[in-house]
Amino acid sequence: MSHTISPSTARIYGLKRVSLAWDVSRSTYYSRQKGKSTAKRGPKPKIDDSEVLSLVKKDIQESPFTGEGHRKVHARLKRKKIQVSRNRVLRVMRENNLLSPHRRPYSPPNDHDGIIVTGAPNVMWCSDGTKILTVNDGWV
Repeated sequence: MSHTISPSTARIYGLKRVSLAWDVSRSTYYSRQKGKSTAKRGPKPKIDDSEVLSLVKKDIQESPFTGEGHRKVHARLKRKKIQVSRNRVLRVMRENNLLSPHRRPYSPPNDHDGIIVTGAPNVMWCSDGTKILTVNDGWV
């Protein structure tokens, strides 16, 4: 189209004018002329996502624990000499709804305002939240 001659001016339209009319950048035009693919750049992974998914499912089934997260699954795959990134394990687990559904239980907010007032003068309040495990007596 850029080499087409205008019937009114008898001049070539040109790539700049055609790309503006079609709302396409000139770099897009040139990349499509060369036949470049739209695949992701960079090195290709050794194993594809379907293999990663099967390895993750197998690891989750073999684990004696419930509610494993992507970090532990990635660590066990790494110990088995399977090279896959943690973010890829996270993405595969998220896409297939395999992430741990267990979250920290809800606890109500602490309504303590930081001011302690005694009911009478010369009264002292005290509390100790320390807990120590001893060999002979257990928790004290």
